[in-house]
Amino acid sequence: MQIIIEPHTLQRAVERGADESEIIDVLTNGIEVDAKQGRLAKSKAFLFQQLRNNKYYEQKRIDVFYIIENDKIITVTVYVFYGIFE
Repeated sequence: MQIIIEPHTLQRAVERGADESEIIDVLTNGIEVDAKQGRLAKSKAFLFQQLRNNKYYEQKRIDVFYIIENDKIITVTVYVFYGIFE
């Protein structure tokens, strides 16, 4: 299935500390999580081991929200959380 990353999603990803390759990884290898308003979502935790906003985090979790339209995955937005998840 083709993945279309909307400009809004990519902009939010960069602001929140994710990139295009991680979005694709989440969509292809992530686990399904609950979503609202008829959307779908997948999530995946990544090893981070870096500082973000002057605080050290072991992992980051990326949640990608999307819809499926005409056999295409179209992203809606992305959220990034920092901490320990696995």
